[in-house]
Amino acid sequence: MTDAQTFTDNPEAKRYELAVDGGTIVATYNLVDGGVMITETLTPIGLEGKGYASALARHVLADIEARGLKILPVCPFFADWLKRHREHAETVHPTYRQILGL
Repeated sequence: MTDAQTFTDNPEAKRYELAVDGGTIVATYNLVDGGVMITETLTPIGLEGKGYASALARHVLADIEARGLKILPVCPFFADWLKRHREHAETVHPTYRQILGL
């Protein structure tokens, strides 16, 4: 993962995007009362396993934390990622924190 990265919040499409050479990694979301529900993460096949989805997850968490909101990780990738990155546990909605064992 050495190419230039451009992160975007595209509220009209309800998705965060990471544009890199070769494609765009996407995390779709819905705004809910006091939080952001991440519903799906999509990575083009040729970009899988290169750390791009993790880079997008870090960006999404930083944005949600900066906005004073909570994340509701419905997306399996985000749920698993948060289990491995417990430093973000306080940003996880309390119900999901309990479900994920954070």
